[in-house]
Amino acid sequence: MGPGCCLREGFQVSGAGHTAPKPGTKPHTARLYDYFLGGKTHYAVDREAAVPALNANPHSMVAARQNREFMHRAALYAVKELGIRQFLDIGTGIPTAPNLHQVVQEVAPESRIVYSDNDPIVLAHARALMSSTSEGATDYIEADVRDPRTILDHAHKTLDFEAPIALSVVALLHFLPDEDDPYGLVRRLVAPLVPGSALILSHGALDLDDGRMAALAEHYRQAVTPTQFRTREETARFFEGLDLVAPDIAPTCEWRMDLELGPVRQLPGTVSAAEAGVWAGVAVKH
Repeated sequence: MGPGCCLREGFQVSGAGHTAPKPGTKPHTARLYDYFLGGKTHYAVDREAAVPALNANPHSMVAARQNREFMHRAALYAVKELGIRQFLDIGTGIPTAPNLHQVVQEVAPESRIVYSDNDPIVLAHARALMSSTSEGATDYIEADVRDPRTILDHAHKTLDFEAPIALSVVALLHFLPDEDDPYGLVRRLVAPLVPGSALILSHGALDLDDGRMAALAEHYRQAVTPTQFRTREETARFFEGLDLVAPDIAPTCEWRMDLELGPVRQLPGTVSAAEAGVWAGVAVKH
């Protein structure tokens, strides 16, 4: 997705017992997100699905980039200001440089990162996620967020659960309708993390514009995958029991812009909350 684009970083829902369609025959959230980010890993069917998505929300490409940049800033915040050196990134998506490990290992080369996704397309590109520094480590798990036990068990092989971990679920949970119990899944993933750990989360917003995001969600439900964007209040429920850091829950385009990577800063006001279309926040476990 991404935000306004509303594709998440590579998640595709498939029902139990269903065989995944042959690649290139059905649009896919990971490839659509890659398309909106300006990548090259997409088929004609994805580009065709992007047309009505852009008609529903003309800001989809802007929103995708804002979501990606939020992830970069949030990871940088976790390393620099929270002192975290371990990350569990669920819903990784097709690798797009810089990936999370490249952002954090540039600051702290000893950082350890575990990526997880249930998408065979992402698995095919996972080698790009394994380019760790010699001081640190990266790993990849092919697993579904709806199976947190498998993710956590595998993550123990690379991460030390006696030390703080940043759990990243960026632009993922809006592809889990209420019947999948997304709030319960987040609680189960956060439960084994020690105090000082953090939750990095972004989620497609229903209450930041005049209905474009709702129209986009409907397009995704009809053409791509189950989709349920949520309000700020509903997004806040994912952080229950944790301490949100400033600026609390905010549109991606407004979350800690002082941490933006690179020498070129985004000028204030160039992207509106309605264009970003996604809520974002970071919270600490105490």
